[in-house]
Amino acid sequence: GAAPSPRGQEHNEESDMRKTLCIALMLAAASPMAFAQDNTSNASTTPHRFNATIGYAHQIPKTNPGNVAGAEADLDGSGAATLSGSWFANDNIAVELWGADKIQQDVNLSNGVHGKMKQQPIAVSGQWHFGQAAQPIRPYVCLGYYQANIDSESFDTPVAGGQHVGFSTPKGPMATVGADFNITDRWFARADARYMHGDADVSLNGNKTGESLAIDPWVVGVGVGARF
Repeated sequence: GAAPSPRGQEHNEESDMRKTLCIALMLAAASPMAFAQDNTSNASTTPHRFNATIGYAHQIPKTNPGNVAGAEADLDGSGAATLSGSWFANDNIAVELWGADKIQQDVNLSNGVHGKMKQQPIAVSGQWHFGQAAQPIRPYVCLGYYQANIDSESFDTPVAGGQHVGFSTPKGPMATVGADFNITDRWFARADARYMHGDADVSLNGNKTGESLAIDPWVVGVGVGARF
């Protein structure tokens, strides 16, 4: 069939992002009422130096990222489970290792060809957590580095004479903003948004074409974590 219109694709991406942001906003709204408390009285005398978070994130790739085999490409994002762990040097400074399960992406070309690929990002970041560990809502920021393995590339009709289309590993800087919502001294909810900057080179039968996709996605997520 015909490729979906850019307007329709943008509408779907905006709708998906709205759904994920709604979940994050619901957590933010619920936290002061359901979770907020003076955790100082409940705080452990032993500081927590490690936390682990499991969650879900939705990837929103950049619009009009580039060309594949001479045709303009458009990418549709999707969601996946996430897992992260942070080690705290003190109450404010931490190092985070974050990763996601494989995220399937539709690749829609301007010549009507449709394809798919899977992308699995992993990242390491330095974190700065504002305020005190016991406060009900605690925002944080991160700067780090990520890379995303791409595999399972396939297209429904032959591209460039039936040659296999491949994409190299996008890698580069990543910035994150987020907030933790304390439920107890040990348990918390989390909402965050990550921006990843990286390009994937295009190849045909293993040979680079000189084209690249500026994927540059936003990854918006929510999760639940525990401190140890």
